[in-house]
Amino acid sequence: MHEATLTIGQLAERSGVAPSALRYYERLGLIHAARTGGNQRRYARTELRRVAFIRISQQVGVSLDEIRAALDSLPAGRTPTPEDWAALSRAWRERLDERIRLLGKLRDDLDGCIGCGCLSLQRCTLYNPGDSLAAEGPGARLVLPRD
Repeated sequence: MHEATLTIGQLAERSGVAPSALRYYERLGLIHAARTGGNQRRYARTELRRVAFIRISQQVGVSLDEIRAALDSLPAGRTPTPEDWAALSRAWRERLDERIRLLGKLRDDLDGCIGCGCLSLQRCTLYNPGDSLAAEGPGARLVLPRD
């Protein structure tokens, strides 16, 4: 095989991702490997970018299904260009902005609630007397965006 390829151990070392996770990503179709005559995996160096993209996307809360859809939108047969990666990031910008807004709200509301230690149901901004918010749907209705 071409010497520009990486073994699973080399890809793991370079990417900081465990070999078991790389095999899982491959099974999901997120990354791709060629096989040697001895059935050993060989990864193109371009897979390093895909693994980095997967890791960063997961860290900001993007599901593996969404990551796969994004990676599937990249052109086949050539290394993605900076413009290709920029298009992916633009597609997620609104979602990431919403996540940032939600995390800020969560930080601000929970900091006051947990940080003060008052445990007061009268003053708590997250208090839900009589479970009145159940009619609005499941989940943390005061924190999560309402549909």
